[in-house]
Amino acid sequence: MHQLHHILIVDDARDIREPLAQYLKKNGFRATMAANAKEARQHLKETKFELVILDIMMPGEDGLQLCQWVSNNDGPPVILLTAVADDVSKVVGLEIGAEDYLTKPFNPRELLARIKIILRRFPKQDDTITPIQRKFAGMLHDPLHHKITRDNGTELELTTGESRLLSVLLDNPFKILDRSKLLDLVAGREPKAYDRAIDNTVSRLRKKIERDPKSPELIVTKWGGGYMLACDVETLL
Repeated sequence: MHQLHHILIVDDARDIREPLAQYLKKNGFRATMAANAKEARQHLKETKFELVILDIMMPGEDGLQLCQWVSNNDGPPVILLTAVADDVSKVVGLEIGAEDYLTKPFNPRELLARIKIILRRFPKQDDTITPIQRKFAGMLHDPLHHKITRDNGTELELTTGESRLLSVLLDNPFKILDRSKLLDLVAGREPKAYDRAIDNTVSRLRKKIERDPKSPELIVTKWGGGYMLACDVETLL
């Protein structure tokens, strides 16, 4: 029996979250609602969701803080709902792990289209990445636990997206991979409209593994819009 995708809607405005939940249910999804970050965290700890729709402007803990927590804890992809002129929050949201954003007021049909694109990019079963540990540039990547351990013992936590991307790069050292190819390998999907998602993930990964993220030596940008891992890789058997 086909399992419906389960979406968490987090918004303090009842007149937004309730109609949106009904709309999603009519279009073949399961939908759970939360009025604030505290309720959302509880739901996320107890239930598996495939996607979170998250309002930025909420009293108490705001949507950006919750988005950061979701990203740091390998949670589901996030679509942010933003205020009309809040460009800074949009950029910050993408940098800390959101997959997309939509400006209020929004057309539910547009939101539905973006939900479907993102869900196609994130398969339910994480069976695309092998559990093999590999060493590179004085670091050990553990894809099962989404972390990197440096030679000095320091551990760095990765999000699921960062760990997947690193696995793909480690599979293809010294090979130039363009954004479309990386999207294909990381998520098994091909929506070119989300090329920037790869750029955002690369940027976050560089901040964790590069000595100087502004002058990267490991994940280098190649002319024409591609990336390349510029170091040797050792597979641990």
